[in-house]
Amino acid sequence: MLPWLPENISTYGGEIDSLFMLIFWITTIVFVAVQGALIWFLFKYRAQPGRRATYSHGNNTLEIAWTIAPSIILVVLALLSRATWDEIKAEIPPHDVTVRVYAKQFNWDFIYPGPDGAFDTADDKTIENELTVPVNKVVKLEMLSRDVIHSLFVPVLRFKQDTMPGRQIDGWFEATKTGEYEIPCAELCGFGHSGMLGHLKVLSDQDYATWVGEQWSN
Repeated sequence: MLPWLPENISTYGGEIDSLFMLIFWITTIVFVAVQGALIWFLFKYRAQPGRRATYSHGNNTLEIAWTIAPSIILVVLALLSRATWDEIKAEIPPHDVTVRVYAKQFNWDFIYPGPDGAFDTADDKTIENELTVPVNKVVKLEMLSRDVIHSLFVPVLRFKQDTMPGRQIDGWFEATKTGEYEIPCAELCGFGHSGMLGHLKVLSDQDYATWVGEQWSN
């Protein structure tokens, strides 16, 4: 993988990275070919004494070819990526932790259901800008927005999902490494967008159990 990509700590991150690399190399090859042709044309058709310019009204065969070729590439990429996106987006696997996420200008509210396991009850716990989860456990996120469109983005998890006002969108991840990581907003949401930053804390099972006990100790 490319060394400048963020570290991957997600169970499905490798599959996304593979798709990224495939698209990266396709676009790189096309870019090099187009720039090479442009440089060649600059020399081949440069102004020369005694040579008049000729005008072309186009070539239908070439135009059809360079329209069909990208279309075929897009169809192939869609077919190759379908299984990955079905795994990530179509269904939520059995999960160990559920957190409700409310995005707002310009903060993240992470709501935990408490010991009763149900949301919208007296023991709900709301924590601003800090998502704490156990390592190697499937975490389900119920994502909503209180105002405009935001986008919850965790680069190390290869997780990115828009949040919409009036609509709940579910997502999931499983982190494989403990640590603290950034959660920026990846959708321009107003003048404070650049400062809308949360943090993901991935804890060991023991540390997570301790954290849960501290939150609901009273």
